[in-house]
Amino acid sequence: MNLFLLSLLLLALADFATIQLLLLSARLTKNHVLEYYGRAIASFTALALCAIYGTLASLCLNVFGYGGLGQWTTARGFKWMMWFFTGVWFEVHDEKDWLSTTRPAILVGNHQTELDVLVLGHVFPPYCSVTAKKSLKYIPVLGWFMALSKTVFIERTSREQAVAAFAKAAEHMHSVKQSVFIFPEGTRSYYDHPDMLPFKKGACHLAVQAQVPLIPVVVANYSNVLNVKRKIFRQGTIPITILEPIDTRGKTKEDVDELLEVVRSRMLVELKKLTAHAREEGVALQKHEANNAAMTNGSSKASGVDTRYNAAA
Repeated sequence: MNLFLLSLLLLALADFATIQLLLLSARLTKNHVLEYYGRAIASFTALALCAIYGTLASLCLNVFGYGGLGQWTTARGFKWMMWFFTGVWFEVHDEKDWLSTTRPAILVGNHQTELDVLVLGHVFPPYCSVTAKKSLKYIPVLGWFMALSKTVFIERTSREQAVAAFAKAAEHMHSVKQSVFIFPEGTRSYYDHPDMLPFKKGACHLAVQAQVPLIPVVVANYSNVLNVKRKIFRQGTIPITILEPIDTRGKTKEDVDELLEVVRSRMLVELKKLTAHAREEGVALQKHEANNAAMTNGSSKASGVDTRYNAAA
């Protein structure tokens, strides 16, 4: 045991030293690529530590009947750890406190990069979780954490199973008053201008099935804080706006297409407004710097992180 703990300590020290060396070298040489890799390693370190913490915290909370708080407490831990490790912060504007006063609900957010996992750390209200494919439930550690923290599992191998899964998820949301967060784009856009990929219908179908409101969560384009293509990763404060919830009471599956358009259009208007401010603050690339090749930006496929945090597509 002592040898194991010593090995962990040495690994942690080596990781810390690598991060600091990269960041120091980046400052001395003004090489943004070195800074990018330094902060990337720091981010993965924070994520790994929070995964361990989250599993243990969820287990303890489940014992006392508060399993629904597992993802909230893990997300909050990641929020502060990322601020300490990378200096990245999301400033949430929720003037009417929609996040805390609307439950259960479907939270929908625009999806830009891997950093969006940190968005969850800043906006997750208590008793909120992600959705995930049912198959992930059986993966060691990850599956345990997700099951213990009340993840809403959805199986979508066929249309019939999808309908049944949404009904079960809706029942689960009401029985434990659990909200869920969904990225309706289904994958990261990597856009360096204010735009979003087409929305998938899963979030709206689930909201209608459960008869719960949709809460749009709009994150400003932050392509000058993290830009994977350009190997940019800087510290910065990124604005988020929580829009007024959209009521779904009385709506049916025939209303899903219209509901989807309403949600996306409202989010896009706010995204453009937020990004104009983000450009003034140096958070987003300026118009003349931005790469407008939307076909290239939007061609990325969902990764393992997406699978964990996305809704049913």
